[in-house]
Amino acid sequence: MKTELGNRTYPIWLLINPKYPAVRHDIFRPVLDEIQDRVFRQMQTRIDTSNLYVRSAVNDGGIVPNTLNWWGKKVAEEIEFYREIIHEHKPKMLISFGAFPFEFTRRVFEVKPEKGPKAWSTSILKDEFEKSIENFDINQTNRIPLLRRVIATDKFVETHNFLSRTDRETYFQHVGAKIAEKIIENKDSLDIWIK
Repeated sequence: MKTELGNRTYPIWLLINPKYPAVRHDIFRPVLDEIQDRVFRQMQTRIDTSNLYVRSAVNDGGIVPNTLNWWGKKVAEEIEFYREIIHEHKPKMLISFGAFPFEFTRRVFEVKPEKGPKAWSTSILKDEFEKSIENFDINQTNRIPLLRRVIATDKFVETHNFLSRTDRETYFQHVGAKIAEKIIENKDSLDIWIK
């Protein structure tokens, strides 16, 4: 994958781990489907995603931190570059996928304390998502973490009914609905609509 796709002036940005470029399709696509459905039902329009800005947190998957090389000099340089383009373009939503892109984003925004590789479990990232939606402010860049993968063992809902949606489908529906709600509430501040 290229380091970046789309237009930096687009108000919604996606930040991915270059080791897992499939999150754009495996995670974001079903979330976007839910967002588009809700937007269309309420506003009879759709979001134009043709210029959606997608960026790899780092340009080389080999420098993605792990427990041995957590946050080396090259990653620090990428953080500084990303901080510069964030300040220049001021996206309204910055959606990250998984632990590394989320911590990368926190470091771009200089959120303390800095966390290590094991700090962001699935349940903690889900809690961080809920906090980001609760504290959403269209006048700033909202950091919205999504999971990098959603598997059957993730217990997003406590009760299980074989006729109900799977946990994976429930996750996509839940986060898509929450993000759509914020987009609809702030529709006049977002230049993202199909014309």
